[in-house]
Amino acid sequence: MFFPTGDDQVRGGHRPHFSYGLIALNVLIFAYQYSLGPEAGQEFVYQWGTIPERIQSGSGYATLITSMFLHGGWLHLLGNMLYLWIFSDNIEATIGNVKFIAFYLLGGLAAGLCHIYFNSGSPVPAVGASGALSAVMGAYIVLFPRSNVRGYFFFFRITVPAFVFLGFWFYQQSSAGFASLQDSAGTGIAWWAHIGGFVFGVLAGFYFRATHYIPRHSDGYASGDDITF
Repeated sequence: MFFPTGDDQVRGGHRPHFSYGLIALNVLIFAYQYSLGPEAGQEFVYQWGTIPERIQSGSGYATLITSMFLHGGWLHLLGNMLYLWIFSDNIEATIGNVKFIAFYLLGGLAAGLCHIYFNSGSPVPAVGASGALSAVMGAYIVLFPRSNVRGYFFFFRITVPAFVFLGFWFYQQSSAGFASLQDSAGTGIAWWAHIGGFVFGVLAGFYFRATHYIPRHSDGYASGDDITF
């Protein structure tokens, strides 16, 4: 299994204030959710998570946004925040701060709607930043396909081109998503939110590529955006 820890940074561009702010906000909200205790925390998730059945009945539209900032556990949170840390800053540096936060929220919204479409009538709340994050990753593969993603393959430190890493990631999500259509029991993972968000991000990426200057990658090892062990 490949565990990513960083990527190539880009020269210049906008400072990723929103990228790092989103990480802080997600952590703070989860800390509050955790502080409520198991029972109240679960009620909090049901109140603010995206429930397809509720959306289709004409209520709870705000949860399409609020669900992006909730997580089902520490591992869920840490995994999403790691990917947000790695991939979002280059996108924000390229398209600008305000455009980035708008893109992030719209990507999460597209992911949520895709999840609802393929999980019609489900009473189960969907939570997590992964839909919006998938949009970030979709834009990344278009804007920085030859960027190097650094990480560990078991105990070996290696680099993988972004188009290989993200392409394989999307293949995994798509395979699981189509398999879930035949499995009524489900796995508890919103595969179609990942797929919808990624497709939205790819389309947005082509727009950004046509309308924005793409900063060059920095030379050498980008220690500022890498987690070491």
